[in-house]
Amino acid sequence: MGIRNIVFDFGRVLVDWNPRYLFDKVFPTVEESERFLRDICTMDWNVQMDCGKPYSVGTEELSRLYPEWREQIMLYDSRWFEMMGDEIPGMEVLLEEITAKGLHRYGLSNWSAEKFPRVRETYPIFRHMEGMVVSGDVKAIKPHPAIYRILMEKYSLTPGECLFVDDNKDNVQGALDVGMNAVLFTGADDLRKYLRDNGIL
Repeated sequence: MGIRNIVFDFGRVLVDWNPRYLFDKVFPTVEESERFLRDICTMDWNVQMDCGKPYSVGTEELSRLYPEWREQIMLYDSRWFEMMGDEIPGMEVLLEEITAKGLHRYGLSNWSAEKFPRVRETYPIFRHMEGMVVSGDVKAIKPHPAIYRILMEKYSLTPGECLFVDDNKDNVQGALDVGMNAVLFTGADDLRKYLRDNGIL
């Protein structure tokens, strides 16, 4: 393959993030929590903040649409960090193996520019990254080609020498479309096997 660089998504690849961690505590039942996140604070809505919209603006706009849910909507900003879980099991050790092999490590993630700095400071796993591009900083988002090209240009990377790792099939396809190699993340052990089977690790 000629892989020299491995590019990692962050959420559910390096660290766990799930709005249910917060809203399962807020609502009396998991069914109500699930319904709220499916119908009100949806993933499509969350993408706006990943693209750079401040959470204060996004939550205020949504509250005007759903005034009866205002109290819960505002928690998406004020208690956002309660959506964070642990580092993904096994990834710290795998990153150490990847580093020891001499492979370069980069990050490419859809994440709010205002929320990510605390995440980066909190989780030691990010120390393995040599560089990163976060969607909220560059106002571009996966799987659109622009954000992959921003990473390539920023760090002078050749797409064919990069392996992109993401848990989202659309984002994996987006990387393939710009000439990168890519693999769908299903866990640290599966990724290690893929790297070994392909002579990368």
